[in-house]
Amino acid sequence: MNIATPQDDPIAALVANAALPFETARAMPKSVYTSPDFLQAELDGIFAKEWFCAGRSDGLASPGDYLTLDLAGRPIAVIRGRDGKLRAMSNVCLHRMSTLLEGTGTTTSIVCPYHAWTYDLDGRLRGAPAMAQNMAFDRAAYCLPQIRCEEWLGWVMVSLNPDATPVAEHYAQVSEMIGDFAMEGYVQLFQETHIWDTNWKVLAENFMESYHLPVCHAATVGGLSKLEDMDCPPGLPSFNYHYILKDEGFKLALAHPANIRLKGDWRRTTILLALYPSLLITLTPGYFWYLSLHPEGAAQVRILYGGGLSPDFMDDPEARGLFGEIKELLDRVQDEDKGCTEKVYRGLCSDLAQPGHLSHLERPNYDFARYLAEKVAGQGA
Repeated sequence: MNIATPQDDPIAALVANAALPFETARAMPKSVYTSPDFLQAELDGIFAKEWFCAGRSDGLASPGDYLTLDLAGRPIAVIRGRDGKLRAMSNVCLHRMSTLLEGTGTTTSIVCPYHAWTYDLDGRLRGAPAMAQNMAFDRAAYCLPQIRCEEWLGWVMVSLNPDATPVAEHYAQVSEMIGDFAMEGYVQLFQETHIWDTNWKVLAENFMESYHLPVCHAATVGGLSKLEDMDCPPGLPSFNYHYILKDEGFKLALAHPANIRLKGDWRRTTILLALYPSLLITLTPGYFWYLSLHPEGAAQVRILYGGGLSPDFMDDPEARGLFGEIKELLDRVQDEDKGCTEKVYRGLCSDLAQPGHLSHLERPNYDFARYLAEKVAGQGA
């Protein structure tokens, strides 16, 4: 019997890496980012089983509003029904298996672009041309397969796993920590999709630590980022986080005068949340922005990038202009992150690359590695 060793098995290598105590921890093995087998283990053991963020629910406010995505190789549509309920379902026709909806939009029905089989917003087949002569055809027997979909704190969360713990229970510790921010009321003002040439975990780890800010973001926010003001506590089972205290002059990063929920330093605290597997949220008292990541192979990541204002600032006459300035800054920060994370991926593909020891400011990366090791261990066995 052949027994895989850490030298030839990326899963075994990650499990060995994650077993180290934090005081001696190293970055994850490079095969964790480059191996096709490890990617498949992630798709099977993480993206096909965990909760995945499809966006913000206020983007699907009216009946017929929809979005589409691919999750672990499955095309999915999320649609607001006529009854106001949000549903996720297979985005594949039950006739000759064409994909159905594309992108985002609003519709009164789901019409297959191949043969015009037509489904209602709840997935039930409503019409199928020229099927009367097939004696076995029963329109009532056709309904697009339904997928778990729940709204939580303003997020649209989907899971291919019918046995997944309810999302509010799964992320209960998140809700408890940030409850006074009332994130469910934040209003999305932009949403974009991008593809970068890096592994999804490189970008996730980049978000999880602010150690890189003074250097990678020297032209934008680096000068405002003081390593001594960063706090990186140990993570929790479903997420990790760290804090940054913002300067009193940064109006939108502070609580609005009308906000009486947040007290003391919380009124100027920015929380960077990494909700496993891949929802990354920067939450301030005045605005938020986020990334939802999905692998596009080992060497690319699909990024849903969005953000907006807290409800306290929506009626503030200055706020939208200030947020426009923040959006311009965020786009520049994103460009810097793109450059840095694509350089990391190119570097770790080298046969000369070796993972080094982690800083105390990279505690979230250590916790992320332990989460990944737990989820992928045993996949494909």
